[in-house]
Amino acid sequence: MVPRFLASLGLLALACGGPAPAQGPRDVVDAYARALSEGRVDAAYAELSDEAKKSIPFEAFQRMVRENPEEVRDIAKTLLRPSGPALVTATVTAPNGESLLLVYEGGAWRVDGSAIDLYSQATPETAVRSFVRAYENKRFDVLMRFVPDGKREGLDAKRLEKAWKGEQKAEMDRLTQALTAALATARFERIGERATMAYGAGGTVELVREHGAWKVEELK
Repeated sequence: MVPRFLASLGLLALACGGPAPAQGPRDVVDAYARALSEGRVDAAYAELSDEAKKSIPFEAFQRMVRENPEEVRDIAKTLLRPSGPALVTATVTAPNGESLLLVYEGGAWRVDGSAIDLYSQATPETAVRSFVRAYENKRFDVLMRFVPDGKREGLDAKRLEKAWKGEQKAEMDRLTQALTAALATARFERIGERATMAYGAGGTVELVREHGAWKVEELK
């Protein structure tokens, strides 16, 4: 299994926080992957975004490449495999943490379709935000979408409403308020089809992806 920090190594070159470079996204990925495969650590590091360089100093990056040669070669090989046209995106974040995804197509930036999906489950972050919105709007039919398959037996929107508007209301109010406060600066730890977000004083929300949608497996 590839270590978690190395799994993220293959994505660092794709981080985009400023104006689009003269090179296309595919050119950048190819240059990064070739530099890794050829052991040119300086050249690979030069392709990282400023944000990535802040989180991983050159010395740490160099050490990861040197100590994990086989994993790095595998990552480079994967990145060099032919794929479809690169999708260039950007995220605009409001002061309250609400984010809007933009897609670059046809020479112009466009608002992604997720902007009209009030209860999107496309990513762990949008799923948590949608979960809170559905709870605040008392949309218990929508909240059922966030229940994993293994926990749906004997549960429906009416039973969920009875519990969350009854004896569990105070606790759910507290949890969702804490989630809302944390979302502006939240960080998600994602491994495969599972993700975790820490919030408040020791609270965590655990998510699982099923059928392409992120669902809330545990909220505590």
